[in-house]
Amino acid sequence: MTPPRPTTPPDPQPEPPLHAMFARAASDITPGPLPLEAVRRAGRARRRRRTTALSALSVLAVATSVVAVVVALTPVRPSPAAPGPAPVAVPPTVVPTSAPSVRTSDPPPTPDPTPIKVVASGERVNAGKGWKVWLTAEGKHWVGPDGIENARSVTDGNIDVAEPGVSHQSEGNPKGAFHSGLYYGTRAAGRVELRNADGRKVVATLLELPGRPGWGVWYVHTGPGMGEVGTALYDRAGRLLSELPLIPRSDPS
Repeated sequence: MTPPRPTTPPDPQPEPPLHAMFARAASDITPGPLPLEAVRRAGRARRRRRTTALSALSVLAVATSVVAVVVALTPVRPSPAAPGPAPVAVPPTVVPTSAPSVRTSDPPPTPDPTPIKVVASGERVNAGKGWKVWLTAEGKHWVGPDGIENARSVTDGNIDVAEPGVSHQSEGNPKGAFHSGLYYGTRAAGRVELRNADGRKVVATLLELPGRPGWGVWYVHTGPGMGEVGTALYDRAGRLLSELPLIPRSDPS
């Protein structure tokens, strides 16, 4: 017996393409109405949100610009420095525009006139340290501790009483000297002054007879070290009338 021949299965049928399947499925579905109103509402909502966002961005940009302008215009003040020591005032430098004027010293004040002592003719005046002086119509008389009298005439023609003048006699030792003399030729005698080479000054005492005869006697003591002295006669206004140069002090003979 012949064995049965095996049965050959039929060839498989090819599957339809995928797009054909979707097309058949779609043909079986009945589409509903198009939701146009919903689409419109969704579009309006998106436009409102976009407008609001743009407005907010615009406001933010404007605010940022204003802040930038304010910051740019507002000056930044530095913080105050810590207090330090007080500044020392420095005087400004003055540049002279011209040479300074030379100011001369004020002249020394004029000494007051010496009071003149009026004495009677022949009245002996104690001149100190053993010396005495007196006046007569003929002139000056004096005597020292040694008792020797001396005289200086105003009538022997050796003195011109018409012109201001002054004479000088002196006697002394290392301890000092006695100076005396005549002044004449003026009725306005103010003072007789002695001055040595160093500028030291002494003012004499003045004697006159009554009636302002236009002449008189002066005397003064000087201490040791005075040396040579000059003699000057001034009027009552301080004007120099007559002057003698420095003369050496004489020793007693």
